[in-house]
Amino acid sequence: METISQLTLNDAQLFVLQTLAITKGKQEKEELTSLYLDYVQKKMDKLSDKWWEENDMNNEKIQNILKTHIRTPYL
Repeated sequence: METISQLTLNDAQLFVLQTLAITKGKQEKEELTSLYLDYVQKKMDKLSDKWWEENDMNNEKIQNILKTHIRTPYL
């Protein structure tokens, strides 16, 4: 297992650390959190739209999924 001193950060991780290094105070932290959550939400929306299109989904299919009772059998 790697220790912290052995980890290599990618460009995105370094950018986040550099941004956090200049952040001062609770308000700036909340602003950064809001920006990050907006970013993640947009990313998830794109992924779900892609999945919806790739799987030719529609409301009828979704309703069928919701009505399907699928459980893992207990041993």
